Amino acid sequence: MTTLGLVVAEFNRPITEQMEQEALEAAQSAGAEVYETVTVPGVYDAPLAADRLARLEAVDAVAVIGTVITGDTDHDQVITDAAAQRLSDVSLERDTPVTLGVTGPGMSAAESRERVENAAKAVDGALDLVDQLPDPDPHSA
Repeated sequence: MTTLGLVVAEFNRPITEQMEQEALEAAQSAGAEVYETVTVPGVYDAPLAADRLARLEAVDAVAVIGTVITGDTDHDQVITDAAAQRLSDVSLERDTPVTLGVTGPGMSAAESRERVENAAKAVDGALDLVDQLPDPDPHSA
């Protein structure tokens, strides 16, 4: 059974709560286990939590979910760009799939609510990567 770490951003919690439920349902439907869920204040804070989960031997992949809603400045773009880059770095540095189920930037709250299923897509992507990636050590088989 594949085990997942789940990182959930608390900012915009009415939306991320729905996303978390979508992610848990997707994992259950796929027969995967969510080993641990870590909540973080916002999407910007997710890379450290993803890194900690990716270090755990019991965790095969990490799915990160959250939403970044647009405001009066470019803050949403800065947050999502920084988080996406660092999450990609975690995936490569830990040799563990880390998927991005974050909606935004440039979205209103209403648009974000319409995309809560992106959390399930992040779980599905993580599970697909675990299944599809070749073994990094061909001598371990």
